Amino acid sequence: MAKQIVDVNVTGIPSVVTARAPGVETLTNDELLAAPVSVLIPAALQQQVRADNVAGVQAGIIVEGANSPVTPEADRILQDRGVVVVPDILANAGGVVVSYLEWVQDLQSFYWDEDQINQKLETILVRALNAVWTVGEREGVPLRQAAYMLAVRRVADAIQMRGIFP
Repeated sequence: MAKQIVDVNVTGIPSVVTARAPGVETLTNDELLAAPVSVLIPAALQQQVRADNVAGVQAGIIVEGANSPVTPEADRILQDRGVVVVPDILANAGGVVVSYLEWVQDLQSFYWDEDQINQKLETILVRALNAVWTVGEREGVPLRQAAYMLAVRRVADAIQMRGIFP
């Protein structure tokens, strides 16, 4: 029977609920990072996947839910291994996008219900992922670098169009 991962405490200390729950296994952070999973989503702390523990990572895809959970050294190692890393700038942008949508609603006196906001959020995030993925494929670079390339290009284009700098 497959193990069910239910609770992980990054300090390695089981929570009261986990300690009482029958059949629940508590994992340390290192055990979680090395778990045999297809997708790993480090979503709590920075610098969790590092050069000293990246060898144990078995996931083929890492989605950075936290800010900078993968160090630059680990990122290079994962890239060499062919692991797809969806960077934090893309993967955890939902909160910023919803803040923008709230600002637009306030500015324009709009009212969008939750379903409309979720639909707009999905449209924006899927478009962003597709744009970054396209740049990554075209330029042969990882998604993080593709996201930065796209961002710099957009800023440069805006500056040029507005004539801010000669």
